[in-house]
This record gives sequence, structure tokens and C-alpha cells, in this order.
Amino acid sequence: MSHSPSADGSGPVPSTPLVLIVDDNDKNRKLARQVLHAAGLGTLEAGSASEAVALAAARLPDVILLDLGLPDRAGTEVARELRDHAGTAHIPVVALSALPDDGDHDWLLAAGFAGFLSKPIDVGAFPDQVRRYCRTDLA
Repeated sequence: MSHSPSADGSGPVPSTPLVLIVDDNDKNRKLARQVLHAAGLGTLEAGSASEAVALAAARLPDVILLDLGLPDRAGTEVARELRDHAGTAHIPVVALSALPDDGDHDWLLAAGFAGFLSKPIDVGAFPDQVRRYCRTDLA
């Protein structure tokens, strides 16, 4: 979770977690955005790998939700690029995919993902699932 200075200067206070949603499907991005906003999380959105990498480097979100099937690059390549860049290496990247949730996601962890969330999302559980991955190491 990001922090900003408190009004009285006594130290950092938590701010709204910022989630980067990366999906080439407008409807998927819109649903995720609406559910996360309703739960008090901030969002950024990207429809391509190139846009995602640029936004992540510029805005340093607390977590990145990354679709595996992007039109310009595979999600695994994007995760590797984010992990290999010093400015974004610390941001958890979570695979967001319609892959079967068979519990066998070791290959995603090996590719640099922090975890896996399945689509379609469960709107009731989604905000808490996303919060679990938000960075809490910033001061």
C-alpha cells in the first residue's frame, strides 16, 4: 500500500491502494474497475502490454493484475519484463486469466507471478483477493 506524509508531518499515512488492471477486453477492465472502486481501491487501466509496462513504470501501482492473453505480447513476457526492470521489480504481478483454476499454477510462479485470479471474477471476493497482493513494504 502506498503512503503519503500526514497533514501534521508526524509520519506516513496509508493512502488508497492503486491497482493496474491489464486486459485487452474493455468489458473485463470495466467490471474490475467498478468492483475495485466500490471497495475503495484506485485503479489504472491498460489494454496492451506496452501500455502496461509504461504505466507501471510511471505510476508504480501497489499491484498489477495481468491478463495472460494480450494481443501484443504474452502475459508471461510482460511479467518477466516488469520483474527485470529495477523500478517495477518490487510490484506484485498477479495473473488474471480464464485458464481453468485447477490449482496447478506453479508455472505462473516460476514465470514471476505473485499469484493467480480466475476470470470471470467473483465480484464479492475480488476486492479482498486483490488486497492480499497489495504491497505493504513502503514507508
